[in-house]
Amino acid sequence: MQLIYRFDNRLIRSARKGSVTILAAILSIVMLAMVAFSVDVGYVLSVKEELQRTADATALATVWDYGKNLVDKVDPQTSQSNARLTAQQYATCNAVTNSGPQLDSNANNSSGGDLVFGFVDNFYNPHMTTGNSSPTKPFNAVRVLVRRDGELNGEAPMFFGRIFGLTGTPLQAEATAAIIRDVKGFSTPHNGENLDLLPYALDLETWDDWCNHNGGEDDWSWDSDSKSICPGGDGWREVNLFPQGTGSPGNRGTVDIGSSNNSTSDIARQILYGINAADMACMGGSIAFNDSGELYLNGDTGISAGVKDELAAIKGKPRCIPIFSNVTSPGNNATYTIVKWMGIRIMDVKLTGPMSKKHVTIQAAPMVGPGVIPSTTTGTSSYVYSPAVLIQ
Repeated sequence: MQLIYRFDNRLIRSARKGSVTILAAILSIVMLAMVAFSVDVGYVLSVKEELQRTADATALATVWDYGKNLVDKVDPQTSQSNARLTAQQYATCNAVTNSGPQLDSNANNSSGGDLVFGFVDNFYNPHMTTGNSSPTKPFNAVRVLVRRDGELNGEAPMFFGRIFGLTGTPLQAEATAAIIRDVKGFSTPHNGENLDLLPYALDLETWDDWCNHNGGEDDWSWDSDSKSICPGGDGWREVNLFPQGTGSPGNRGTVDIGSSNNSTSDIARQILYGINAADMACMGGSIAFNDSGELYLNGDTGISAGVKDELAAIKGKPRCIPIFSNVTSPGNNATYTIVKWMGIRIMDVKLTGPMSKKHVTIQAAPMVGPGVIPSTTTGTSSYVYSPAVLIQ
């Protein structure tokens, strides 16, 4: 009996050891699966992050290129085609897992495509309207979808997951970027930046003639590579900001943006450094068109020769000027009715000598700045834009 008991005891101990071994093996498999799962999940999250980064960068670059083409007077369809090429270039430069992803160019601009141009009228509620771009709703936004799936770029591969039959997983990231193309006005930027507004207004008649290629001369050119002004034409006409007849005796187009008693030193400061927060505070924090599409600014007596050096110092630099349709009362009592905004650069300055020789020659130029207030009406501005921003 004692022999049998000892034998059974050995069997029990042996069985227990076997159970422990099996349990240890099971635990090892579970631990291996958990490690494998965590490694693959980490990799998937990394790929997802890279996809989002690529989508963000591509959307910003694409909408900005689209706007730049329009500024250069490229027709909307060609601008869109060019921007689609830019989208692929930027996607390629922003590699996902060491490889630049391919995009579906969506040349027909289908609303369900990967690269979609559209119109957004509220950046805080970015519902994008697509379809054919029209004068009433010109495209100002681009939605980009970057994906890795069975159709494009291949699924993100699994590593340890292959043990369990999981070879890959589809991933995608989406971003929408937009620019403000129609400007209602400006508000004090939250970051404290100054606004590149010049306190000089151009008359609407000169503006319209320029838009219709009937006014101005083509005597100067802007070299975008060297960032310099050169004599000779470049296909962009220039007009004279000053002197000009405004219909107001003793007033030549100077407007008050800030205090109603701006001195020559105030004007000089604004020319060199822009409109600051204190100036905007005098205007209630913003200057923008009312519901009738008009803004009223007080006028000063004219452009003083005392600011010729400041005007010369900013030659070639983009600035924004107001466009007025009407001016009433003389001199410092003048009131300008502002109806549009225009991006310009100063090409030449001469404010000494006889009046017939004086001039501040300007050329249209794209101006990008902070504090832009969007307009829901097309045609309130030209060559004035907000920076490209991600809105979704």
